[in-house]
Amino acid sequence: MEALGALDERTLAPLREAAQVGLPAYAQAFAPLMADPQLAGLAPVILYRTLNLPEELREGAIVFGLCVRFALTSPVSLARAGFGGPPLEAALALFDAILKHPSGIVFAVDTWGERRRELAGSERKLQLALPDLLEELTRVLRDPLPPLDPAFPFLLSAGERRSFTANTIIRDPSWRKKDPEGALRISPQDAAALGVGPGDRVRVSTRRGSAVVPVDVSDRMQPGHIALPNGLGLAYPDANESAAVTGIAPNELTSVEDCDRFVGTPWHKTVPARLERVAPTAS
Repeated sequence: MEALGALDERTLAPLREAAQVGLPAYAQAFAPLMADPQLAGLAPVILYRTLNLPEELREGAIVFGLCVRFALTSPVSLARAGFGGPPLEAALALFDAILKHPSGIVFAVDTWGERRRELAGSERKLQLALPDLLEELTRVLRDPLPPLDPAFPFLLSAGERRSFTANTIIRDPSWRKKDPEGALRISPQDAAALGVGPGDRVRVSTRRGSAVVPVDVSDRMQPGHIALPNGLGLAYPDANESAAVTGIAPNELTSVEDCDRFVGTPWHKTVPARLERVAPTAS
């Protein structure tokens, strides 16, 4: 958020003016800004706010920046695909072709020899034996499932795909014909142990947070395994035009600290959790 403060009108206005003249003028104004590391990191935002594209193509503004970068880093490949000349001209030609052919174009042609030359190392070979990954694989094979924390005896799959879930672009809850509240699925054995049945409410808690959800008892679930659907926890206007939230946003229960140590992906499918029965509210 602090970096966005660099995008004042003094930075953006000259780009908007250049965009009105045309892409070549815009490219000349845009390129010098990329020498500033802070602004270069905000290139997608700058392009979206200043590049003069038709409304239906505005989301593709970042592609112009990618064209410029590709023209600077892979001019030979780009020229072989028919986009030769100085880098800026090649980038403009490539971007123009993409705008005219939104279904796709071939913008790079490489030989295997060229690909090999880009590999690191004196032997120019792909290194498949990575010591740290082999060490991790050995550990997982030896101990595939570490013991659960007694305080969190369940494993939560946060973000299960179901027949009526979607990505968060779809917010209107009325389109879902099944599971309107995004119930927590649990096994019959766990339901019996907790003394709950379909529609009863439980509190699911993780190290990150907690939420109250209805229960869906499913024989497809193994004891100790629970699941919440993806795509919920979003606000949508109700009949009184008030923002009503349906279901639970899985990210509210997951933590970035519990993640794969190599790529940083959170362990959404194995979140330690606990369950507590919630007494029905008196009507």
